[in-house]
Amino acid sequence: MDRRRASFLEGSISIIVNTALFALKYWAGVVSGSIALVADAWHTLSDSISSLVVIFGARLSSKKADTEHPFGHGRWELVSSIIIAFLLGVIAFEFIRDSISNINSKESANFGTLALVVTIVSIVTKEVLAQYAFFLGKKSGSSTVKADGWHHRTDALSSLIILVGILVKNWFWWIDAVLGILVSLMIFYAAYQILMEAVHKILGEVPGEELIEEIKSLIATLYADDLHPHHFHIHNYISSMELTFHIKIDNHHSVEAGHAIATSIEELLQEKLSLTTTIHIEPIHYKHQHD
Repeated sequence: MDRRRASFLEGSISIIVNTALFALKYWAGVVSGSIALVADAWHTLSDSISSLVVIFGARLSSKKADTEHPFGHGRWELVSSIIIAFLLGVIAFEFIRDSISNINSKESANFGTLALVVTIVSIVTKEVLAQYAFFLGKKSGSSTVKADGWHHRTDALSSLIILVGILVKNWFWWIDAVLGILVSLMIFYAAYQILMEAVHKILGEVPGEELIEEIKSLIATLYADDLHPHHFHIHNYISSMELTFHIKIDNHHSVEAGHAIATSIEELLQEKLSLTTTIHIEPIHYKHQHD
């Protein structure tokens, strides 16, 4: 499944389900007089906003390369992930602020049977959405869809706070606020992971050892001589991957022969690994200053 289709599918389902959950939780909160449940309803609605960002990012990232963006627009997906991380951070901050306020005012949650049922439904539904997003994200390789999955899970955790509060609030008036702070820290951590994954790809990556070994093995199928491939760098544009590395060839090879060797390797890596590769050629005895 391609990234655009996965993002559109997950985002559309998320918007429909979250809007329905928002209406249900808001109604239950008003009927039961639960401020926490009403706040959690708005938290759920924020997931719909996040899903709109997913769809918007997928549409932009699917645009083909042009003269101004020769590597395509795939990194819009990373921008979308950063926006989702920011939204998660804002939500976590609001949770912490509200929790501290409740502790200072010694306010406890006011829940009824209706709130209990709706909260359980919310937890189960949101975790199902999270698992679905993780599945599509893994299948399509979309970091934005995975990020939206974390957003679903944080909403399930926030509903879990309310559920725990319902069960033990008669013994610990402060339990809702304390659990709110703990889950807020978990949300911050999820936002941090999403942000760091996106930033890591934007800044540039070193290919994993498994990929490097696969590249070396493929080169060995073309040339018996050891070309000493080294200085690997990969640029992840999401919709395409740009690889650069160096090889060393015999000093007596002509420029034309060296170009033919590099070109044949580039074509092989494009065919086998879908990598657009640029190879720098060096004399066999050349050494970098930092070698």
